[in-house]
Amino acid sequence: MANQKNIQQAYELAKERYAQIGVDVEQALAQLARIPVSLHCWQGDDVGGFETAGAELSGGGIQATGNYPGKARTIDQLRRDIETALSLIPGTHRLNLHACYLDHGGKFVDRNEITLDHFQSWIDWAKANGMGMDFNPTYFSHPRAADGFTLAHPDEGIRRFWIEHGIACRKIGAEMGKQLGSTTVTNVWVPDGYKDSPADRTGPRQRLADSLDTIFKEDLDSNHNLDAVESKLFGIGAESYTVGSHEFYLGYAVSRKKLLCLDAVHFHPTEVIYDKISAVLPYLPGLLLHVSRPVRWDSDHVVILDDQLRDIAREIIRSGRLADIHIGLDFFDASINRIAAWVIGTRNMIKALLIALLEPAQTLQKTEQEMDFTQRLAILEELKTLPWAAVWDYYCLQKNVPAERDWFGQVQKYEKDVLSKRT
Repeated sequence: MANQKNIQQAYELAKERYAQIGVDVEQALAQLARIPVSLHCWQGDDVGGFETAGAELSGGGIQATGNYPGKARTIDQLRRDIETALSLIPGTHRLNLHACYLDHGGKFVDRNEITLDHFQSWIDWAKANGMGMDFNPTYFSHPRAADGFTLAHPDEGIRRFWIEHGIACRKIGAEMGKQLGSTTVTNVWVPDGYKDSPADRTGPRQRLADSLDTIFKEDLDSNHNLDAVESKLFGIGAESYTVGSHEFYLGYAVSRKKLLCLDAVHFHPTEVIYDKISAVLPYLPGLLLHVSRPVRWDSDHVVILDDQLRDIAREIIRSGRLADIHIGLDFFDASINRIAAWVIGTRNMIKALLIALLEPAQTLQKTEQEMDFTQRLAILEELKTLPWAAVWDYYCLQKNVPAERDWFGQVQKYEKDVLSKRT
């Protein structure tokens, strides 16, 4: 176990070191504690959900790889797993829920028939855990999405089915936000696209825009619900053409005043979302970020503390619009312990935010405005070796969660006592 006295001593030395470059560490920690990260429920069961016969278990460009034992198979198991992960993550955070995780009491309910009743137990659970919630319509893993189209489908009946699902989800999201006293972001992503080159690229996009306009027609209280739209480069079975491309949704979000969701793995391998934040934010009411990690393609690996994650966090903090940027995680790795995946990914996101908050922002901006790029580079390089890890350990101690090295033993014990007994 980490020695609390050593952590405290290291923190005091780090605080002095940062003060020398004009950084108030205590102020940075206070701000960090106010930034929630939305944990995605689907890491706990490999994007399975809890629908009964009548819905497929996979499809629509979604695929979790691996077969690590102990995945959640019931709502109670998933909630217990999330609670275990949260106990090892500093701060107060949120739950990001997909519609296919409804609590239907053992009776199949189709997606266009879901109501608040099917999510009230989730809201009650979130309230008991002091969490806000975010929500997602589920436009994949369903017979009516089997041919790769939903809101852009040429069949009006299928389109109507998915429009009804979207309308229902917005109302549920608004009620989540109202009951929890914390605004819900309801995010729309659809897998619509063609495996091979299409003859008509315009028609599907017009149908998607019309469908979205119908879903968003009713004004909802923005204190309770915010709408977001999410693009993608390609998906399994939609390698040649994606209806909801980045350009499509950027135009849609700007023109309809919706949040734009930037997913870190939904672009070309050489593209990065951190540069897009400052480019699009001036024209939007806000952003939703899905923080994930691509390995060669949209593979949704567990977030690690790499340069891209640090740059995403820096742009969030430097933007000056922290209140308008909603941070969510989106990865699903079935090859490792799923609770550990949540803990590693979320703690890394928070670490990156801490590192960004420990920058001498005013000094850096002053050197840049004075065109003193030499000093700017010197400061940025010096920051890389400053003792942010000592501040992180203290933050964990302050929030009553294990510091580094200590949390993994608790995950191992949970696996032995709980996960290993699941069949």
